[in-house]
Amino acid sequence: MTDTLDRMDWRIGAAANLVVMLMYFMIVAAILVPLIKEQQLRANRLGAATAAIFFTCAVHHGSHSVHMLLPSLGIHSASGLAMRAAFDPFQVVWDLITAAMGIYYWTLRRTYGSLMSGAKLFEDMRERQKQALEINDNIVQGLATAKLALELDQHAVTREALESTLASARGLITELLGDVAERQTFEPGDLRRSKAALLRKA
Repeated sequence: MTDTLDRMDWRIGAAANLVVMLMYFMIVAAILVPLIKEQQLRANRLGAATAAIFFTCAVHHGSHSVHMLLPSLGIHSASGLAMRAAFDPFQVVWDLITAAMGIYYWTLRRTYGSLMSGAKLFEDMRERQKQALEINDNIVQGLATAKLALELDQHAVTREALESTLASARGLITELLGDVAERQTFEPGDLRRSKAALLRKA
């Protein structure tokens, strides 16, 4: 009975490690392919490093499965037999949890797909600068125009500048959020600010 349980332990562990390897390699591809397509692999060192971490983990888990399966293929492997013997229920449970987390990650991509498309997951400084310029051009300058028009008592110009700035701000926020808000359900209080917005300096 004990021998049967031991065999089940390493077989389940080998299968779980194969699933982990597959999930991690898929994550590596999901990170690298957009970075390569957008020629940001060198600029996005965080993305490249994250992909490298998942790649090494995938190889590590895959090697566990390969070592344990070699004796079943007629290839005598002392390390494979030792690894089979070392796989106890505790290790198997953790490998199953790791595999489940890998699968869960891919279910989340359906909800957060817009944030993970392209290289947005590892946004570089160039993208941040682009967003800052858009905020300056579309919002800050519009508010400055409205302020100047208000000081000159040009109420029509003030109203037009404020309406244009408000529309630009809404469009920019919609672009930044993507379609996450449409796919994700928010509960009352989820989007509550940590501090109240200030309309003037204290």
